[in-house]
Amino acid sequence: MTIRTRFAPSPTGDLHLGGARTALFSWLYARKHGGQFILRIEDTDLERTTAKSVNAILEGMTWLGLEYDEGPFYQTQRFDRYKEVIEQLLEQGDAYYCYCSKEELDDMREQQRANKQKPRYDGRCRHLTVPKEGVQPVIRFKNPIEGSVIVKDMVRGNIEFQNSELDDLIIARPDGTPTYNLTVVVDDIDMRLTHVIRGDDHINNSPRQINIFKALGVEPPAFAHLPMILGDDGARLSKRHGAVSVMSYRDGGFLPEALLNYLVRLGWSHGDQEIFSLEEMIELFDLEDVNKSASSFNTTKLIWLNQQYIKSSTPEHIAHHLSWHMGQLDIDPAQGPDLAAVVALQQERAKTLVEMATNSRFFYQEINEYDEKAASKNLTSASADVLQDMYQRLSALPSWEAEPIHAHIKECSVTREIGMGKVAQPIRVAITGTTVSPPLDVTLELLGSERTLVAIKLAIEWIKDRAEVQ
Repeated sequence: MTIRTRFAPSPTGDLHLGGARTALFSWLYARKHGGQFILRIEDTDLERTTAKSVNAILEGMTWLGLEYDEGPFYQTQRFDRYKEVIEQLLEQGDAYYCYCSKEELDDMREQQRANKQKPRYDGRCRHLTVPKEGVQPVIRFKNPIEGSVIVKDMVRGNIEFQNSELDDLIIARPDGTPTYNLTVVVDDIDMRLTHVIRGDDHINNSPRQINIFKALGVEPPAFAHLPMILGDDGARLSKRHGAVSVMSYRDGGFLPEALLNYLVRLGWSHGDQEIFSLEEMIELFDLEDVNKSASSFNTTKLIWLNQQYIKSSTPEHIAHHLSWHMGQLDIDPAQGPDLAAVVALQQERAKTLVEMATNSRFFYQEINEYDEKAASKNLTSASADVLQDMYQRLSALPSWEAEPIHAHIKECSVTREIGMGKVAQPIRVAITGTTVSPPLDVTLELLGSERTLVAIKLAIEWIKDRAEVQ
């Protein structure tokens, strides 16, 4: 048997973290077993579905690197097929027309509550033989009344539902459009799915869908319901907890592999191991190791993971992702040193690519202003003499390399009987606008002699201009 899994989002918003984890677990299970992963867009909610959301889902899947073997399939392109199955259920007596008005249904539920009963459809139209004139009916699935349904869940074990607790769900609206529980069953059958991996908010749908599978004479796929993701306050993760869409994490400077690594650990573990390559995830992942209890999202842990990936990746790989962030800040990487070399200087300290892009600006653009606190401490009349001294020393260098640059900084501090920081920090503020940069000697080597000397000269002039104003 070829394992076939699917990710089936509804395009009513961005690809969020819960959906991304579902996609990842489904993808991993298919890849581990040499199977196939299908993408299906469940777009039958015509009022809420948007093209923007469809594009956001596809963009998120691409950025994460979760390639699908088939699809994307769109449910709105399969209405004829759903209609065919609904007709089949009607013909074989497993579905019926319901003419109940909204008012009738409201009264029915109100009476059930008054009698301390669970509000549910009571099947009053099950045995109608004469249609009601002037009423556009819905179509309901005729759920079995007796017996039970067992959901064989690969995460939670067997879950039993009594058929008497399941009402006759609507499978077609008055306008003929199919509903969720019908379409997913038809699609899962037609797409020959063997495993349905999804969030635990779908557990209550499973017995209803299993009964539809049985009515159509098809063995249901295996189910695996993943535990929910919680925010740090213990509530279900939502927008009020901050960023929840996948692409907002790209925008925030996270690497896709870091986010995937974090998501796989939300509900799954392999001993005490924290960091997994994609190859390790595929090799080690198993649905039987998924936790039953909910997982809490921890941004601090994600930032730590991102930092580890930035440290361990090749400069070229980081540069590939960093170039997008540079563009967002209107920085052109072509206007300066090789971006991979700039990355290599910052890999040990950077936590996000946004931070790295921001701190790389001075390599590609002239500094227009200095940090106020940094300038007041380091760009003083005393430091102007130091900067002038270093300007002359660096101008005379026969080769622009880190070692002689470092030697001159040290020599200047010895000659002037001041600490090296009193020499290095004014230069650092002059070239970066702040007091933070990678080691100064290698930074200046990469920045180049022309940019360095221009920046030092501008800082000297800035100090003089400020002195004249005062």
